[in-house]
Amino acid sequence: MQITLLKGKLHMATVTQAELWYDGSCAIDEELVKLAGLREFEKIEIYNVDNGERFATYVILAEAGSGTISMNGAAARKVQVGDRVIIAAYGQMSEAEATTFKPKLVYLTKGNQVERTTNTIPMQKD
Repeated sequence: MQITLLKGKLHMATVTQAELWYDGSCAIDEELVKLAGLREFEKIEIYNVDNGERFATYVILAEAGSGTISMNGAAARKVQVGDRVIIAAYGQMSEAEATTFKPKLVYLTKGNQVERTTNTIPMQKD
C-alpha cells in the first residue's frame, strides 16, 4: 500500500509579492526550496494563515538568498503581500519507507530568514 506523508514545508513564510499577470505558480527563494526538499515544478499546497485560504500550485525558483515568496497568476488573488503562509509538499511512499522517513521542516521569521530546521513536530498537548 502507498501512503501520503508530509515531505517538506516552509512554515510561516511571508508573502513578498502577488503577481496576477505572471504565469501561475509560486516563486520561492531557491535556497528555501532546497532546504525544504522541494523541487522546481513540484506541486505544493499553500495554507494562508491570515485568511484561511487553501490552494494548490507549483514551485518556480526565485533568486537564492532573496527571501522571495511570490504568488503568481490566480494564486495572487488568494493572498495579500505580508500574509503568512505555510507551503507544504507531500510524497507517496510504501509503509516500509514511511517507518524511517523524516520530512524537511523549515521555520521562517517574518522576513523569510531561517529561524530553524527540524524533521519532527512535538506532540500536541492540552
